[in-house]
Amino acid sequence: MVAINLTVNGTPHHLDVEPRWLLADVLRENLGLTGTHLGCEQGVCGACTVLLDARPVRSCLTLAVMADGAEIVTVEGLAQNGQLSAVQNAFWQEHALQCGFCTPGFLITATHFLSQNPHPTRAQIREALSGNLCRCTGYQNIVNAVERASAAPVQVAKAIASEDGN
Repeated sequence: MVAINLTVNGTPHHLDVEPRWLLADVLRENLGLTGTHLGCEQGVCGACTVLLDARPVRSCLTLAVMADGAEIVTVEGLAQNGQLSAVQNAFWQEHALQCGFCTPGFLITATHFLSQNPHPTRAQIREALSGNLCRCTGYQNIVNAVERASAAPVQVAKAIASEDGN
């Protein structure tokens, strides 16, 4: 076992993990944060995307020991003070989900994207989301949701800033 320290959604954790354990498994099984979904377990679908030190990563490809000392934000950490983030709210308003399996990865990816590009074009949104797969929606409402969320960049920036401790 290897001792690691993580701050997940603003809460510090000290964990003993096997060197081979994946970050996704530690988040789900050790911390009970089941919003991080395991789809393909090969880094292809994006359902397991989390923010690791403010960068989106596939937690199914990231060893937990590689995240030692890191700040991690999962989908559970996007809402603040009981209020949905701008991206979460836009997904709800635009009906940008069906089965919901891919939704956490899309929410994390879109939140990061909007923090970097607060006024994107629809083409830029599609490109930014191209690494996340959805089998149900046809993507139109997902793109609409990200476009809607771009109208509230202050809230998106707040979600990202909170993981940096600012």
